[in-house]
Amino acid sequence: MADNLSDALKKLKITAVDSTADSLEGCLDCLLQALAQNNTETSEKIQKSGILQVFASLLTPQSSCTAKIANVIAEVAKNEFMRNPCVDAGLIPPLVQLLNCKDQDVLLQTGRALGNICYDSHTLQSQLINMGVIPTLVKLLGIHCQNSALTEMCLVAFGNLAELESSKEQFAYTNIAEELVKLFKKQIEHDKKEMIFEVLAPLAENDIIKLQLVEAGLVECLLEIVQKTVDSDKEDDIAELKTASDLMVLLLLGDESMQKLFEGGKGSVFQRVLLWILSNSHQLQLAGALAIANFARNDGNCIHMVDNGIVQKLMDLLDRHVEDGNVTVQHAALSALRNLAIPVVNKAKMLSAGVAEAVLKFLRSEMPPVQFKLLGTLRMLIDAQAEAAEQLGKNVKLVERLVEWCEAKDHAGVMGESNRLLSALIRHSKSKDVIRTIVQSGGIKHLVTMATSEHVIMQNEALVALALIAALELGKYLYG
Repeated sequence: MADNLSDALKKLKITAVDSTADSLEGCLDCLLQALAQNNTETSEKIQKSGILQVFASLLTPQSSCTAKIANVIAEVAKNEFMRNPCVDAGLIPPLVQLLNCKDQDVLLQTGRALGNICYDSHTLQSQLINMGVIPTLVKLLGIHCQNSALTEMCLVAFGNLAELESSKEQFAYTNIAEELVKLFKKQIEHDKKEMIFEVLAPLAENDIIKLQLVEAGLVECLLEIVQKTVDSDKEDDIAELKTASDLMVLLLLGDESMQKLFEGGKGSVFQRVLLWILSNSHQLQLAGALAIANFARNDGNCIHMVDNGIVQKLMDLLDRHVEDGNVTVQHAALSALRNLAIPVVNKAKMLSAGVAEAVLKFLRSEMPPVQFKLLGTLRMLIDAQAEAAEQLGKNVKLVERLVEWCEAKDHAGVMGESNRLLSALIRHSKSKDVIRTIVQSGGIKHLVTMATSEHVIMQNEALVALALIAALELGKYLYG
């Protein structure tokens, strides 16, 4: 084989200039056979022979050998040490040109070659993006959607390119959303769906593409998957349920896509997602609570949801996770309640519904993400609510926990929110009893420290709280 390979490489150099296609194909077949037997060793010999530079001139749509040449390049580029030599040989420009060819075998091998050369190199992938491969590949996906090998090649390419931020703007100007949703609807096999999901997830980080995916009907596909897999204990179904529900939450992070699905609170998608928090599946409870938190990103939506009973559903969900509950579900439900508590008109309603009491059940939590959301929810609830601020400010267990968390130096978010809530209890209650409780629990020193914070808002909040202490003739607490 070694002699055959050497002969083939010599012949290739000679016949590349003046030969028949048959003799060229014979040499290429010999190379492919050698690569199949020992890819690394054969690739080294190909590199030393200088044949890569010859390939650059042979990659033309007119040649009947083009597919085999691209196949050889794809095989050698599986080796990391061969990728730079392929670039240096000038193979990328002619390969990119071949993506406009109509021959499906040439397209497949060309895609493989480019994918392998640029594998794991953001620099080379960016070069491909700048050369305009994205609209070309999207067009190929639409034209050759019946060719499973070509479809797979396009999906792999999209998956690699979509990780780059610069690609998303180009994808947004194509009909990628429509093509992927169309393709997704045809899939039965889990592996194929998973491959499309891997492209959808990074693309859906772009707000324009989020809206395009919603308009292309992806949400209906996701809801159908959830419905089919929610009661299954098969590993593939559980994975699909997670991916579909996670992607739904991601789509709701875009303002326009979220509002389109909310439809004034009457949208069927919104109504179905609300039911997720009633599910026995922790994954669906989590996705449902996160979806509500995402819908609750403007006052109108928040007011509508509170008026239509969402608070009780979230409190019921939290109740299911008080003792040894799922931390991610706790965090998501608290996030939703915090967002819902932002509009002024919702605060009193949520306090009357018992939200503060429901949240205080998690005061014992040792999980910083839960602590952070708990603190934020209470701070939102008591904003300009004097009675609630006084009631919470006189709660010794709460204040002692806040003072403890004010020293949580490993968790800056928890420490900051604890300080802000301490200050808020004083500012909104203007109560001597609250001040006494905070003083007796050792909270004053934290307010003094907060007044020197690098954050202006926190400085101001601390100074107002300290000024109130002085104004309420309690200066002795400040000055000893």
